[in-house]
Amino acid sequence: MAATIITTEDLREFKMELLDDIKQLLNNQSGQVTKKWLKSPEVRDLLGISPGTLQNLRINGTLPYTKVGGVLYYNYQEIMQVLEDNRIHNKF
Repeated sequence: MAATIITTEDLREFKMELLDDIKQLLNNQSGQVTKKWLKSPEVRDLLGISPGTLQNLRINGTLPYTKVGGVLYYNYQEIMQVLEDNRIHNKF
C-alpha cells in the first residue's frame, strides 16, 4: 500500500471545491420556495396542513388569497407574515 502525501495546496483546493458544493446545495434548497405566488397544494405542503384546514384559514380570514379563474393563489410573503404575526413568545 503506497503512501499518499497531501500538500497544503491540495487541502486548499479541496476546501474550495467543498465550499462551491455547499453554495450550490444552498442555492438549490432556497430556490424551492422563491415563487411569489403559491397554489393550494404548495401552501398545504409548506404548512403541513390538510385541505380542510387551509379552507378554514381562508374562510376565517387568517390567510389572504387571490382567486383567478377558479385557481387560488397565496402570496408567499403574506403567509410568512401571518406566521410571524401569530407567533407566541412564552416567558418562563
